[in-house]
Amino acid sequence: MNDADTVFVIDDDASLREALKLLLETEGFRVEVYASSGAFLDACQPGRQGCIILDLSMPGMDGLTLQKTLQARAIRLPVIFLTGQGAVPLAVQAMKEGAVDFLEKPATHEEILGRVRTALADAKRRADSDPADTEILERYQRLTPRQREIMNLVTSGLSNKEVARKLDISIRTAEGHRLRIMEKMQAASLWELTRLAQVCQALVKSPAPRED
Repeated sequence: MNDADTVFVIDDDASLREALKLLLETEGFRVEVYASSGAFLDACQPGRQGCIILDLSMPGMDGLTLQKTLQARAIRLPVIFLTGQGAVPLAVQAMKEGAVDFLEKPATHEEILGRVRTALADAKRRADSDPADTEILERYQRLTPRQREIMNLVTSGLSNKEVARKLDISIRTAEGHRLRIMEKMQAASLWELTRLAQVCQALVKSPAPRED
């Protein structure tokens, strides 16, 4: 067993947390359970591998807010949302923001295990195919100044509407810029674009090596 097999279950329902823990551990996965988004953020360290099963509606910080917080911190864990009836539109929104899947409660054991295996396999493929830092920076340097500005706003959590308002442009123009940025950066989701942005920021801020 290694960290890549870890499933982080975040749900305020204690009985559901324990049921998921038992199911996943029986199938050989390492499981960590958390009763709230804040508890998970306090414990989560950069570089952890695995995937998250996340309740969409929770007291305090809800699932969507946690997802955006993870993106802002460049914590690269695929998210599978658990959602109750009537919240499917929110789950769809979450997938547009980078979640890999969602399950509507009550989900069967087969559905849960299938989604988890798919998420972990996807995470491993992404890790194996990550571009080198120099390649990421080259993509970033091909962006126009305006595109870099919008990329910074989008990856900080602003929606297209908020970006348009902030820059005094139309929503359609903001959406067009966002699509071109995703293409140039070769990012398939906002989650991936946020990770690439974090890499670029770190490289740009790094001081050049001294020549003795």
